Amino acid sequence: MGGAGIGVAGDPPGGRRAVVVWCIGVSVYFVAVIFRTSLGVAGLDAADRFHVNASALATFSLLQLLVYAGMQIPVGLMVDRLGTKKVLTLGAVLFTAGQVGFALSPSYGMALAARALLGCGDAMTFISVLRLGTRWFPARRGPLMAQLAGLVGMAGNLVSTLVLAPVLHDLGWVPAFAGSAVAGLVVLVPLVLFLRDQPGHGAAHEPEPVARGGVGFVRTQIAESWREPGTRLGLWVHFTTQFPAMVFLLLWGMPFLVEAQGLSRSTAGGLLTLVVAANMAFGLVYGQIVGRRQSSRIPLALGTVGLTALLWGATLAYPADRAPMWLLVTLCVVLGTCGPASMIGFDFARPANPPARQGTASGITNMGGFLASMTTLLAVGVLLDATGDDYRIAFSTVFVLEALGIAQILRLRGRALRREREREVAPPVTPQALRKDGALRP
Repeated sequence: MGGAGIGVAGDPPGGRRAVVVWCIGVSVYFVAVIFRTSLGVAGLDAADRFHVNASALATFSLLQLLVYAGMQIPVGLMVDRLGTKKVLTLGAVLFTAGQVGFALSPSYGMALAARALLGCGDAMTFISVLRLGTRWFPARRGPLMAQLAGLVGMAGNLVSTLVLAPVLHDLGWVPAFAGSAVAGLVVLVPLVLFLRDQPGHGAAHEPEPVARGGVGFVRTQIAESWREPGTRLGLWVHFTTQFPAMVFLLLWGMPFLVEAQGLSRSTAGGLLTLVVAANMAFGLVYGQIVGRRQSSRIPLALGTVGLTALLWGATLAYPADRAPMWLLVTLCVVLGTCGPASMIGFDFARPANPPARQGTASGITNMGGFLASMTTLLAVGVLLDATGDDYRIAFSTVFVLEALGIAQILRLRGRALRREREREVAPPVTPQALRKDGALRP
């Protein structure tokens, strides 16, 4: 468990073509994150445009994440069944339509529907990109490729902060959101023309459908994936690590910094940018550490959660009404570690499942952080309305969910690590050794 994983027979070779294909796939995810996080820099504008309070504003992101989280297992099943290209193409069409609809919506209800459509398309991107990584690169590169995908997603968040926010301020709502939707059309072209699900040419190399059993296939895929303790541990690692930064970037960071901390919008935008930049930097570090030393996964995850809780506690409990700038900067840097730490969840789910279940297992894992984010987004909005915008009380929700996640990680880690050691001494599982239901052949 101490060293990096070694290649096995049948591992994809990687190489230049793999990089090109992976870049096409990850560009779709990049655009999806721009659209997903666009509301984070437009929250106050959205409240004015649709004449809504904090709870109703939170419903935008809540519904988007509800759809996203609810789609994770269905998308995982779709990826296992249909392959990456078809799922990514559908996702790009849906999230582009959602962004256009949000730009043109004349009412709060129609805007909600547009964000739900966007969340549905967005849900189809990340799991597909993870599958591309496992299909085109050796297994030992898995942690690094997952972190790089997360880093590209953060770059999309950076575009929202640095590009969309000024355009929104200078040109207005419709030009900013409708104009950004063009990016969805741009990434569709290379996706349709050049992306391939896995190395090779021709029908013989297309992803083999893992089942034709309808409901039986769905039940088997979910049950077998959930039975693995590594999948459940991955979910709880993702649950516990991702949501503090997600909630901050997706909606409540800008209002907290402007209304509770008295910062200007430009200064608050700079701090949001710092979170994204720190995320990108730490993503490379975490990927290298986990790739070289698998035993670092739990300490990194728990250390990130502990440090995040410490900085949030110090910021909210600061004696003065407003925390000093150095503390806010430190908080934003630490929040930048949350995204890379959440990728560790996939490093538990990936080795716990054979290739035929990778999409389903990744979908289960990916639900974790978004369920936590959804819960926190709603709780913060409700508590702000109930307490007269007391951010100290509202953000206390963070500590409750972190405590729940830590308890589950500690409960599952021993079981998951023992199962991994058992797999290490067993013969490697190949697609040919699997029945069509994803289980091992007798």
